[in-house]
Amino acid sequence: MLMKEYRICMPLTVEEYRIGQLYMISKHSHEQSDRGEGVEVVQNEPYEDPAHGQGQYTEKRVYLNSKLPSWARAVVPKIFYVTEKAWNYYPYTITEYTIFDTELKDQEREVCFIDIAYDEIPERYYKESEDLRYFKSEKTSRGILQEGWRDTQDPIMCSYKLVTVKFEVWGLQTRVEQFVHKVVRDVLLLGHRQAFAWVDEWIDMTMDEVREFERAIQEATNQKIGMFPPSISISETPLSSCALTGPASAPSTPMCTDAPESLSVPKDRPRKKSAPETLTLPDPAPSDVPQGSTLSPLPTSNHLQPSTPPSNSELAEVEDQ
Repeated sequence: MLMKEYRICMPLTVEEYRIGQLYMISKHSHEQSDRGEGVEVVQNEPYEDPAHGQGQYTEKRVYLNSKLPSWARAVVPKIFYVTEKAWNYYPYTITEYTIFDTELKDQEREVCFIDIAYDEIPERYYKESEDLRYFKSEKTSRGILQEGWRDTQDPIMCSYKLVTVKFEVWGLQTRVEQFVHKVVRDVLLLGHRQAFAWVDEWIDMTMDEVREFERAIQEATNQKIGMFPPSISISETPLSSCALTGPASAPSTPMCTDAPESLSVPKDRPRKKSAPETLTLPDPAPSDVPQGSTLSPLPTSNHLQPSTPPSNSELAEVEDQ
C-alpha cells in the first residue's frame, strides 16, 4: 500500500475555490472524454451525513484503457474503468477510487507539494493559454505567477489531497501503485492549473449557476462517452448480383465470377507456342545421321518434369505440333 498527501496551493480564497473546483472538474472531464473513454457521471445528488452535515455525493466511472501502459493493458479487461465515489462536505472531501475492494490500514504518508505554475506537466496536456507563468486574470488582476509566488501571493489557500493506493497482486503491486500515483499527480496538477487559468469564466458564478453548469456539462459528457456513430455501417438495400454500389467517385466493383467482355480472350485467337516446331543443330552432326539432315526434338520446358515416360496422348500432341 502506498499513501501520499498532495498539497496544492492556489491563488484563490477558500470560497472561490469551492466554485472554481466544481467548474474545473466538469469542464476538464468533458475535454478529456471522447468516444468511449473519459469520465461518466453515474450519480450526483445532495447527501447528508450525521457527522459532517449537508454535502454532495457523486459517483463516476473513469474509463482509461487506452491511457494504460502496455504492461497494464495485458492484465486488465478490454473494457476497464475505475469507480470514483466522492462525499463533498466543503471544505472537506472524501474521495474513494476502487478497482478491487480492499481493506485499507493506517500507515505513514509521504507529503508531496505541487506547484501549479512551475511543475512540469505531460507535453500532450500543455496549452500556452494555461501556462500560469504568463497568464494574468483580467477580472481579478491575479498573475503572472513568478517563482516563489506561494510566499508572496495574496489571497492564497492550500488544498490537501490524501490518496491511498493498494494493489496487492504479486509481481505487480509496486509497479501499479507507483503508476496510479503518477496519474493522480498529473491529474491534480493539470486540473488545478486549469482552475486558475479559467478563473475569468467562473469567478462571477453563484453556487446555483455552477451547479446548473455542472448538470448540463455532465449530460453532454455522458453522451460524448457513450453515444457515437459506429465505425462500420451496414446497408439493408438489396444489391445486384453482379455489381456493388459505392461512392460516386469510385468505380463499380464486379461481383460475379465471369470476366467482363473487355477482358475476354477471343475464341478464334491463335494459341502461342512455347517452343519452336523444329530445331536445326549445328555441325558436327552425329555419326549415325547424314550431314545436312535436321532433327525435330520435343519442346523444352523450364519446369521440372516427372521421371515417368510420356504417355501416348502426349506423344501424339507433340507430333501434331
